[in-house]
Amino acid sequence: MKLANLQLTNDKNFRRIVGVKRTTFNCMVEILTEAHQKKKARGGRPNTLSIPEMLLMTLEYLREYRTYAHIGMSYGLAESNTFTTIKWVEDTLIRSGQFNLPGKKELLKTDNEFEVILIDATESPIERPKKNNARSIQARKNDTLSKHK
Repeated sequence: MKLANLQLTNDKNFRRIVGVKRTTFNCMVEILTEAHQKKKARGGRPNTLSIPEMLLMTLEYLREYRTYAHIGMSYGLAESNTFTTIKWVEDTLIRSGQFNLPGKKELLKTDNEFEVILIDATESPIERPKKNNARSIQARKNDTLSKHK
């Protein structure tokens, strides 16, 4: 139901809701479909959700960071099945290599100049009364006794 409503929206709203462009979403669906066909080539139980629904569920998790139990309730799955599905989608997309960020060496090869801002975040001690000061402890004890009488 969610997917059918999303398909009717324009590209701008699709990106606002899902977090990726429609073309990127379709590319991800193609990659997942190929991997799913290889996975189920020898047979197996059919999945409850379609590939686009699995991807949408994963993007909801990554974008909103809802719990597996909450997402599972939305899609009619158990928490463990939700975790397994999201993990499979993430791993499959990472293995495809099309959605990896460039590494450190690739960034160093470019001619881009980066501006670095350093923030001094040194620790400074907090001034608190010493615990071994007998007067402050004794005064507190005396003060509490007088209140209860």
